[in-house]
Amino acid sequence: MGVYMDKEYRNRRESRNNEPQAEADGIVEGRNPVMEALKAGRKIDKLFILEGARGESIQEIVRRAKQAGAVIVETDRKRLDAMSITRAHQGVIAFIPVREYSTIEEVLEEANEKEKAPLLVVCDHIEDPNNLGAIIRTAEASGADAVVIPKRRSAGLTATVSKASAGALEHMKVIKVSNIANFLREIKKYGIWVFGMTMEGSKLIYEADFKLPSAVVVGSEGKGISNTVLDECDFLISIPMKGAVSSLNASAAAAVVLYEAVRQRMEV
Repeated sequence: MGVYMDKEYRNRRESRNNEPQAEADGIVEGRNPVMEALKAGRKIDKLFILEGARGESIQEIVRRAKQAGAVIVETDRKRLDAMSITRAHQGVIAFIPVREYSTIEEVLEEANEKEKAPLLVVCDHIEDPNNLGAIIRTAEASGADAVVIPKRRSAGLTATVSKASAGALEHMKVIKVSNIANFLREIKKYGIWVFGMTMEGSKLIYEADFKLPSAVVVGSEGKGISNTVLDECDFLISIPMKGAVSSLNASAAAAVVLYEAVRQRMEV
């Protein structure tokens, strides 16, 4: 059986009380720095605002962030202090991605120009930036056309993700969507088949046909693929596990599946 829920990760998350990890790069702190980043047109993934914060500058930051499509989270001072690098956040911390996101139309157009069947890697709420970076690294190395991440409850394109990808992020298209299930439903209109990686998969990965236009769904470290996303999968696939350990983490499992896709496509 293959498994794509990292039990060790689940324990680590619980011990950290689900707090986001602070990163020196990818964070802008303070009212003026965040305002200037917004004025400069920098894309912001998430904006954390101190609960109850008032004032003209805060209102303007929130207004601009909403216009830019950022996720806005009101939180307490303890959480902001934990995220802060400078210890001078003034009740405002913004998470900024390393690079811009792509659209599904751009990705499919490029795949069509290359005369190849599209291969997408869909990350269903991968919150560990190191796991996401490793998945992006493997996706790029295996020739996948894009990695898809959700807008909420997911690691963004931070500096930690970039480092974990060993530079692959600079060459990998990333699509960010509001809802993974809706995205999967939409791409089926383009003839793409959706393969969900689960412990209970009815097919081994070697029985799946990855020569088809394909989207491989990787579940979160703690819970696997969500039920709403499972419902949109055309096939559920698993990795055979022959040892005493019954699980692979998300990035390792993704690597195994993607290189099975590589093997099959080399035979075409």
